[in-house]
Amino acid sequence: MAMISNLTIDQGSSFSVDIDVSDADGDPLNLSGYTASGHMRKTYSSSTFTDLNASIANETGGVVRITLNPTQSNAIKAGRYVYDVEITKTATSEVTRVVEGQIDVTPGVTR
Repeated sequence: MAMISNLTIDQGSSFSVDIDVSDADGDPLNLSGYTASGHMRKTYSSSTFTDLNASIANETGGVVRITLNPTQSNAIKAGRYVYDVEITKTATSEVTRVVEGQIDVTPGVTR
């Protein structure tokens, strides 16, 4: 079952968050041989999405990182969105959702 974590992104700012992925015993999952991906959408059924630039930040420490640069976050309309991040074991194509929740994008003033 995926962890639930709600996030806030400041429009026009750099954004980065690390997600700790653990095994059933609570130990960091070895993410060697895994890839990560994540999307945010206005609603679960929206056809358009924003890529969250998910990557494996620390293979042996079980850390997945999601990022947006200022240009990317500025292109997102202020409001509430849903998101999730998945890891894929490349050897077997097994997909696991590791985190999901809501993202609030707060409007920016400085351009």
